[in-house]
Parts: sequence; C-alpha cells; structure tokens
Amino acid sequence: MLQKIYIALLLSAFGFVALGQDAYLNAESEQTDKVYQGGKPYNVKMYPQEFKSEKPKNIIFLIGDGMGVSQVFAGLTANQGKLFIENCRYIGFSKTQSADNYITDSAAGGTALSCGVKTYNGAIGVDADTMKITSILEEAEEHGLATGLVSTSSITHATPASFIAHQPNRGMYEHIAADFLEIDIDVFIGGGIAHFINRKDGRNLVEELKNKGYTVENDIKKMSKIKKGKLAGLTAEVHNGRMEERGDMLPMATNTALNILSNNNKGFFLMVEGSQIDWGGHANSTVYIVEDMLDFDETVGEAIKFAAKDGETLVLVTADHETGGMALTGGNISTGMVKAGYPTKSHTGVMVPVFAYGPGAKKFIGIMDNTDIHHKMKKLLLNK
Repeated sequence: MLQKIYIALLLSAFGFVALGQDAYLNAESEQTDKVYQGGKPYNVKMYPQEFKSEKPKNIIFLIGDGMGVSQVFAGLTANQGKLFIENCRYIGFSKTQSADNYITDSAAGGTALSCGVKTYNGAIGVDADTMKITSILEEAEEHGLATGLVSTSSITHATPASFIAHQPNRGMYEHIAADFLEIDIDVFIGGGIAHFINRKDGRNLVEELKNKGYTVENDIKKMSKIKKGKLAGLTAEVHNGRMEERGDMLPMATNTALNILSNNNKGFFLMVEGSQIDWGGHANSTVYIVEDMLDFDETVGEAIKFAAKDGETLVLVTADHETGGMALTGGNISTGMVKAGYPTKSHTGVMVPVFAYGPGAKKFIGIMDNTDIHHKMKKLLLNK
C-alpha cells in the first residue's frame, strides 16, 4: 500500500511537468481533419525472403506509437493499396495491458517491450515496485553490440526513454536526459535538447556528451553525412513538428543510425519510434494519423531495404498500444481517400499488430503479450 501511495505522489508531483511537454493530448481536430482526401502515392518494393542465417545478428525494432490495425489499413488505403509493411510475412498480435490498468500508457507499454516486465502506467524502465530493470538496449551494449534510438518525439519521451532510462515517472524529463550519460549508446536522434541544456540543476549535458566523445548535431542533413563514431542528434527544442515541418527526418535519421551502427562487427540493436501516429489519434485527426502512418511505413521500408541487403537483420514492427479507437467509416483505394470516426481521444485496450521480416521472423506469429516480444528478441539476439 505504501508503495502505491509513493507512486501516486510521484505521478501527481511531476504531472505539471508532463502537461507542458504533452500538449498534443489536448489537440483539437477540425471536422475537415476527419477525412484524408488522398495524395500522391509512393512506390513500394517487395524484397526477397531469403536470409543468411536462422538467427539475426542485428535487430531493427520499429514502434508505431498508437498504431492499431485501422491505422495500418488507413495508410494502405491512402497509399492506394500498398505498404512496405507488407514485406513482413510473419504477423501476430500483442496484448498491451499494463500492471495496473487495462489500458496502458506509452511508458508502461514501452517498458514492457524494452525490459520484458509489466509495470504501472507512467513507469520508465522500473517495475511495479519502482526497482530498476535492465533493457534489451542496455544488455546489447553490455554484450558489445552497437545500440541506437531514433524518435520523432523528444528523445526523452516515454517510448525511447523506456529503453535507456530508469525513473518512477515519465514526466521526469531532466532526470531521463541525465540517464543518457550513464550508458555508451552509440547514436540517438530525436527532439528534446531543452532537457539537456535548460536544466534546473545547471548541468549542460551537451557539453558532457561532447566530453564523452559524441558529435552533437541538430541539423538532420549534416547528421546524414556522419558514418562513424558516436552521435547525439538533437533535432528540436522539445518535440519535432508535423510532417510539413520535419519532412523526411525519420527515414533520414534511421539511415544515419544504420550507417553508424553497422560498423560494429558483433551486431546492433536499434529502436525507431514513429511517435506522432499516436498524437493524431489523440486529436482524432485522420489527416494527422495518415500522414504519420505513411512516414512510418516509408521508414519501415528503409529498414527492410537494409535487412534485405544485409541478410542478417531482423526487422520487427509493432505498437505500444492503439490510440483513438479509430474506425474506418469510408475510403477509396483508387484515390487514397480515408474517412474515420473515433469513440475516444485516449488510448484503447485492443491488441496491436506485430510484423516481422528477416531471420527469426517466424517466432512472432500468434497472440502474445507485449513482454513476450522482448523475451523473443533477447533470445534471438543475445541467446538469453
């Protein structure tokens, strides 16, 4: 009971911090945002299904925050019938419930995927008793593999944070940023520079990163030219903007990370988050969801392109939860029009899809817990 009271107090104490960073939760959608009218589709390539081994040397783990089956099919409709995700022939479903709630948040959902343990909503890399749990990224680092994180949100936001930080509340952004100095992650790219330099404790984490040998850069085009070394890419004050502002930041950042991580002969683990599918769901905006779903799918395409050429890379695509209860109420595959309705502006408890391509992909079929995804990845990559 005392532990639960402590957690509740922490959630309350840091709630005001989270509110400032999570304004998207209160975003409003105009009626016109409920219909995506269609756009120019991109070409989708289907890649070979033959690989060098049964087990992967590398894992690229892509999380479409808030992405349920409706979001995927909305993207498929908008791109006039094709997505890169369709390269993934092995498909399953993940149950997303957290330790204390039928409907998870991204912190508990991210921690289940990163650490393999169910925890309370709001927890970052800690269990239900607020005890630190080692993430798959940290274990990969301990085994000499290269590691990376990429996100369209702040890099200190719940999903990426759950792979590298250990804090009792997701709103503790400055504490989470400091945790990045505790591990020798090779590359991380996302927003959140404010949490590294405009800090209450007076620390300048950017300078500390430079002292640890990182190149610190905020221009994604300059980052894309970096092929080796350690990179801290801080692309926005807090969160990156919508598609019209950030452009192809996510696929570019993913390719940059892959260029750096693939220098390690032992292999690598890379987590890539398409954060703002979730934000479109909170806003009940079909346009927002579709734009970010397509951006995420093109990023999946870059990952699969790498994996097809490499032959030793497992690509996994899933979500931490679904957002908005998106229901497709109309559409036209020939024009790309998508119309949707929403019963909620919050997360829902439905299962989310799991897509897999590459060596070990067949392990991810059927219905599983989100924690199972972690354990399957760890066994394949680290023999644990």
